[in-house]
Amino acid sequence: MTIAVLLTCFNRKDKTLASLDFLLKSYLKVADKVSLKIYLTDDGSTDGTGETVKKKFPDAVILKGNGNLYWAGGMRNSWREALKGDFDGYLLLNDDTNVFTNVFEELLNTHEYCQKKFGKSGIYLGSTYDESTKKISYGGAKLTNKFTFKYHFLEPNGHFQNCELGNANIMLVPKEVVEEIGILSEGYIHGVADYDYTLKAVNKDIPVLTTPEYSGTCTDDHKDVYITFPEKTFSERLALLKNPLALDFKSNFNLMLRHFPLRVPFVLFSAGLKLVLPSIYVKGLRNNR
Repeated sequence: MTIAVLLTCFNRKDKTLASLDFLLKSYLKVADKVSLKIYLTDDGSTDGTGETVKKKFPDAVILKGNGNLYWAGGMRNSWREALKGDFDGYLLLNDDTNVFTNVFEELLNTHEYCQKKFGKSGIYLGSTYDESTKKISYGGAKLTNKFTFKYHFLEPNGHFQNCELGNANIMLVPKEVVEEIGILSEGYIHGVADYDYTLKAVNKDIPVLTTPEYSGTCTDDHKDVYITFPEKTFSERLALLKNPLALDFKSNFNLMLRHFPLRVPFVLFSAGLKLVLPSIYVKGLRNNR
């Protein structure tokens, strides 16, 4: 199986190199049946990430971003370049994710199961856990309430599990799926582009499955921006609402508009409440957790 590995990076050279080192170790176990090509978008790093990766992995394709691609834009950039090749699948990998040596076995076994069970290819998610807490950090999730957009992550249990939402920390997409639904959609800056992608697949009756066992580790380093949110000025709250690395309203609004249109009025009301009456919003948020 020929696989294009897709990554994007920005100024975390050590993590990027570590992720690729772990990938190489896992690849050596399956080199007789899998071939890899790395596509990395360096979105304006100033720490020499792209150059260092090229020296260590000379066959890797290093692409340059303008510094404003963020995660979703960088991954689209890598994916578009990889489409110029002839690959059986595309492995989306976060550059802060360290895969286990079983990752390819897990993903390929899931692919084989999907073909037998559903008679078609699907999207396969490798789950990760946070080393400090030993709890699941990224993977696949099931929606429990579409109107409130509540969901819960599916911890690996030794079985293949169907899900609706998926993180692209470790995500294998066969070419047949790409031919049907394309790559990550436009309209997403940093986050939730992977959620949109798996929801697109579900809407097309394409299976989205988690691997039976954990496939790697990744720290959940998303900070709770609401801790000090009420203390900030209106302009500071507005900046956080627009910031792709904070609340990223545009991307989240597009996700709701495309997949949960009944939530749109609530999302708009919620955004206004965050800006005008942040204490009331945060209090309600905490009471619902």
